[in-house]
Amino acid sequence: PAPAAACPPSGATKAALLELKEKNFEIASAEQRNRLAIQLLPCLETADPKIRDGVAFEALSTWMRAKALTTATVLTIGESLERTLAGEKDAGGFRLPFAALTLAEVARADRIEPILTDAARAEMVDLAATSLLRVDDYRGFDAVDGWRHGVAHGADLVLQLGINPKVGPDGVRRLMDAVRSQVAPAGRVSYIFGEPARFARAIVFTYRRNVVDAAYWDGWFKSIADPRPFASWGKAAGSLEGLAKRHNTLSFLNAVAFVSRSLGDDAGRTLAALADKTASQLSGS
Repeated sequence: PAPAAACPPSGATKAALLELKEKNFEIASAEQRNRLAIQLLPCLETADPKIRDGVAFEALSTWMRAKALTTATVLTIGESLERTLAGEKDAGGFRLPFAALTLAEVARADRIEPILTDAARAEMVDLAATSLLRVDDYRGFDAVDGWRHGVAHGADLVLQLGINPKVGPDGVRRLMDAVRSQVAPAGRVSYIFGEPARFARAIVFTYRRNVVDAAYWDGWFKSIADPRPFASWGKAAGSLEGLAKRHNTLSFLNAVAFVSRSLGDDAGRTLAALADKTASQLSGS
């Protein structure tokens, strides 16, 4: 079935959806479960965080990770989310972040047991990169509205595609370049909602695949250390924009080093050293 146009879906209530959550989203009827999965898609952009995050996303994630949905249903979900992610954002700012976050679950399902064609997967890689590049809403958590975490949710989608063995070097470079664009966005954006750690996971675990050469990564980290548009990192310290850039960049590099070292392998140690070396360049005058 096509996604429903309303949230809650026809025949359901908010109370019933919250009760389903209390039951860990257990639905005995496979037909009913698959139908509801598609009908919940509009709830991913509702303003109510208890339904958007607590029911719609959690239900879809739970079912996909448990392989409780048919392949046809997962593909339908993926196609719908891709159309949403390629479209316009809503006034509340929930639509695109939650499309990316839930599409990451589709990408994870495909990584564990391939269900996409090579062409469809390549299109998803292109969309993941393009959508992360165009994020310009940097809101994170709000006590009333909950999460609208565009860059972090975009990074989650990049992670699932970046570690997919069926995504080759060209796709990996495209994804990693998209992450680079958001490590320290222009302006006075200071990340305080764990964004650097989400970026770091995408970089570290993709790096461990060893599908792009060291020269690429050297250039990638060199670009991270570039203070432009400021003449130097010392000059950057003279403005709120420059301080935000330095804060975000250092937070990211420290997160990369921490995650890499925690892996305890040669690849992790090599990447941690590269992150440390890059961080040391941010104190120059």
